[in-house]
Amino acid sequence: MTDLPNTAYKVLTTEQMATLEADASFAGAPVDLADGYIHLSTAEQLTETVDKHFAGQTDLHVAAVDLDSFGAGLKWEQSRGGQLFPHLYGGPLLLETVIAYGPLERDEGGRVKLPVAG
Repeated sequence: MTDLPNTAYKVLTTEQMATLEADASFAGAPVDLADGYIHLSTAEQLTETVDKHFAGQTDLHVAAVDLDSFGAGLKWEQSRGGQLFPHLYGGPLLLETVIAYGPLERDEGGRVKLPVAG
């Protein structure tokens, strides 16, 4: 599975992003806690994830996460449409693994823009 990306993305509400910044860690959204892992998406999956699970929400942020920092806690598992999604087990998501983040924005085609590190 060497074709898997080494960066994935976590969608967070403004409150969740504030928790990650203040505590340097984030235990997970309610769905993450219920499922037992933190849901992440690849760049290609991100827009569909936002459209499906965050429709109508405006207070969102996107965090780019370094997957190489997770070791055995990261598992690629089939989900929506048979796609492999990165899931972080044994969280929390640590701020030190986030390589860029910012408010969720879309390009002129409606795709979610990826955050850029300053």
